[in-house]
Amino acid sequence: MALRPSTSSDLLIDGRLRPGGGGTFDVINPATEETIGQAAEATSDDMDAAIAAARTAFDQTSWSRDHDFRARCLRQLRDALLAHTDELREITVAEVGCPVFLTHGPQLVGPITDLGYFADLAENHEWRQDLGEAKPMGIKNTRELRSEAVGVVGAITPWNFPHQINFAKIGPALAAGCTVVLKPAPDTPWSAALVGKVIAEETDIPAGVINIVTSTDHGLGEQLCADPRVDLVSFTGSTDTGRRVMQTAAPTLKKVFLELGGKSAFIVLDDADMGTACSMAAFNVVTHAGQGCAITTRLVVPREKLDEATRLTRDAMAGLTAGDPTDGGTVCGPLISARQRERVESYLQLARDEGGTIEIGGGRPADKDRGYFIEPTLIAGLDNSTRVAREEIFGPVLVVIPHDGDQDAIDIANDSPYGLSGQVWGTDPQRIDAVVTGVRTGTMGVNGGIWYSADVPFGGYKQSGIGREMGVLGFSEYLETKAVATPA
Repeated sequence: MALRPSTSSDLLIDGRLRPGGGGTFDVINPATEETIGQAAEATSDDMDAAIAAARTAFDQTSWSRDHDFRARCLRQLRDALLAHTDELREITVAEVGCPVFLTHGPQLVGPITDLGYFADLAENHEWRQDLGEAKPMGIKNTRELRSEAVGVVGAITPWNFPHQINFAKIGPALAAGCTVVLKPAPDTPWSAALVGKVIAEETDIPAGVINIVTSTDHGLGEQLCADPRVDLVSFTGSTDTGRRVMQTAAPTLKKVFLELGGKSAFIVLDDADMGTACSMAAFNVVTHAGQGCAITTRLVVPREKLDEATRLTRDAMAGLTAGDPTDGGTVCGPLISARQRERVESYLQLARDEGGTIEIGGGRPADKDRGYFIEPTLIAGLDNSTRVAREEIFGPVLVVIPHDGDQDAIDIANDSPYGLSGQVWGTDPQRIDAVVTGVRTGTMGVNGGIWYSADVPFGGYKQSGIGREMGVLGFSEYLETKAVATPA
């Protein structure tokens, strides 16, 4: 099967690949601004058909009860996608604008491989748990707990790491026995649509179990959230949109999982190796042009070492220029769209207006006349009360902020509406542990430690979301619990 679309991709609804009722829309390469093809433009009727197919597949087939079959289908999908890795890599870099080196990890190969982890959960989960006997009201009963699939899942995903986030929802939802309607971001429709082509043509996943609906109409996402046939909405995106998802889903009281924004702190203690820490802080924030919710975008350093840290970070950024994402040495590619670049540029102007100093970067690269590129940028001279230090920018922009000791660093990290991720660098284990304990955030790295893995639950405190994705906890988001008692 040729995976690469010649002109356009299709919707996957009820096991069939079909065009969208609204025609097509353009797919743009963010590194060149060129139209590289089209994707199917779904309509409200298409979304309605997808929801109906998912509902029927859940209610009228054995999918939710046949755990071994689901595990086999997930491994089958993993193997089929891995066989298309080279084609998917080319498509992903062209559509997402991500540096090609990331496709060997969280932008492609990692998430595909993780489908095997979710297959293992489907096989090994304790679907029935014996609670033994009890005598409520003097009557002897045997009791058990049963895990059952939530039902129909509406999954709405963003454009920054489309494969990782799509599979972090599809994998556990299918493993749990749910059926799925996936609405991917309109900026990256092929990353989902071409997976749909593989599902339809190379797996035994039954019709209606997974449906993929691409569209530029954000109203279709609201339709998915509001429909009473949908039992759970799993959304990843901005906090503002997450609030809207909750509002729209509230009348039907469906379960809602939200993985939202972040403004994570990279805390450097006064006993840390400043050069290594600052180099890593620079690398983190420019990777994929800073387009990651868990990226550390506040560099919090000892006040007495502020000038040194600023210089070291600036020097590190100077070697991390924005470049062609197809080049294996590129770390910072383009932003996803002209709109996103304008958003980042507005924050760079805001930084100047708030009294900040642009230490390096601050605009479009002089050597790039095409593509949505922004220079890696370091901002100094602002405190944590400024908008640039508090709001999620989603670009290669780092703000350096001084702290006056370990507790002050913790307070600065926590002085945020978000609580998604963070880093701490130092040498004293007790001080490091105090920082890890004190910072209210869902994930923390110590001295460059990487927490990302299929078995590690990911999510945040406060306005960074509700629930966890990945790991056993992420799998459990897609389950209901039923208690059963029988007279002994």
